[in-house]
Amino acid sequence: IYGALASAAFFVVGPDYISMVAAESKHPSRYVKTAFKTCYFRFGLFFIGAALTCGIVLSHTDETLVEVQFGSGSGGGTAAASPWVIAMSNLGIEGLPHLVNALLFTTIFSAGNTYTYCATRSLYSLALDGRAPAFLRKTTKSGIPIWCFAVTMVFPLLAFLQLDSSSAEALTILLALITGGGIVDYITMNITFLFYYRACKAQGIDRKKMPYFGYFQPYCAWIALILHTVVCYTYGYTSLAPFDAKNFFSNYTMQIIAPFMYLGWKLVKRTKIVSAKECDIVWERPVIDAYEERAMIVDPPTGFWEEIVGLVGIKKNKKKNAAEVHV
Repeated sequence: IYGALASAAFFVVGPDYISMVAAESKHPSRYVKTAFKTCYFRFGLFFIGAALTCGIVLSHTDETLVEVQFGSGSGGGTAAASPWVIAMSNLGIEGLPHLVNALLFTTIFSAGNTYTYCATRSLYSLALDGRAPAFLRKTTKSGIPIWCFAVTMVFPLLAFLQLDSSSAEALTILLALITGGGIVDYITMNITFLFYYRACKAQGIDRKKMPYFGYFQPYCAWIALILHTVVCYTYGYTSLAPFDAKNFFSNYTMQIIAPFMYLGWKLVKRTKIVSAKECDIVWERPVIDAYEERAMIVDPPTGFWEEIVGLVGIKKNKKKNAAEVHV
């Protein structure tokens, strides 16, 4: 179970990335609210639904699946190791495994774009706050943090380690570190929300009047914080008895580094934890409100299908034709 939770922690992403995109969306109060509301549907369909249907069409005792999992079968580390591809091959459906491979490729490419965007913007934000080298603040004319992008793109190249069996172990260790760091991120987000919730209470701010607010709070945040903490510090228990240094540091390096970096920053920079009443949760909200009011006039929000139609140029052609008729 813990092995499955660790693997799921690496692949389950989504809500945290929506909040990062909000900073560059045209109408954040409208679009981000809609995006967050679809999170429940996407988790239910793509993660829970996919896991359920995969378990229906493929047994966990399948010979090919077991061999790939334990490294004795061919196709490990490739799309051939996908449970979906194995299931389609077992069913004897010609052509469908290739279709699944194509879908997996597009999914992985999309996930790679998302990771690249978020890593670039995170590094850029750290640079703006003085927590990363100043040269990372440089952007192109279109606003792309070019040096942050260059640093980020170094890490995807490590995926080529999978091509060699001797270096694939290094990639496995890297994935374990990323998984641990991801769980630490979610723990941090839960703690941040609890502090935010406390600040809203202390300052008399009604969260229900905001464009979007989470339900069943702060109980959901507390439950998530406890579960994430338990999983974060126990999923690598197999490295403790007997003690295995390599597996231990693969599973727990990020969990050890994160608290030390936080405490180190506090000691070096002499910063303090802001009280709930002093916390600035308004920040630049008036500036954002003014921007959105202007955007509603200059570039009013559009629906999903209207925007899709506009991307292929149909909407533009209609406007052009209408202008020609008017002339």
